[in-house]
Amino acid sequence: MWNLDGIGRGTLLDLGSAGQTTLSFFIEKGFRVTSDDLLRGWKQFLDQEEKDLREAGKTSHPPVDVTPTGRATRYLESNLSYPASSFDVVLLWDLLDYLEPSMATRTVASITELLRPGGVVFAMFHSKKPEGFQRYRIVDSNTLQVIASPVLCPAQRIYQNREIQDMFGRYRTAKSFIARDQLRENLFIK
Repeated sequence: MWNLDGIGRGTLLDLGSAGQTTLSFFIEKGFRVTSDDLLRGWKQFLDQEEKDLREAGKTSHPPVDVTPTGRATRYLESNLSYPASSFDVVLLWDLLDYLEPSMATRTVASITELLRPGGVVFAMFHSKKPEGFQRYRIVDSNTLQVIASPVLCPAQRIYQNREIQDMFGRYRTAKSFIARDQLRENLFIK
């Protein structure tokens, strides 16, 4: 939270599911908050793509790039379409662990473009395959609430420290904290 001091009336993008406690926390600090449930949107996109492909097999539609990179590009072009340098803070949570690696890499690139210089990304990474799926809520400056939730997608990849550093290579500062619950909390400053 100390990285947010001095931002004043900043803008925040929460890429997890909207939680009233998190929204209230940042709104009370003067932030304009946008919420975009990235993982739920990605899951719905993949389900629709599969349905469309089955239907396309019955007709003669033009071919669609179904590679992981092609899907990631289509999803991000239509879903994380905010103007460049729109946000001061992005809450990424542990979502990258649940995305295909090409989608994770492209998501970080998109987020980087959405952040203003000096903007902060808060991301978490599992150090081993998670046993369940969780959502997170910020209760106050010292409390992060972990909420068990139904699995939307299985974990796709557990990233090593070097892979995380490479993914966020365009950021000038990175700070990592190891939590006791097998999560690595990371702050990346653009």
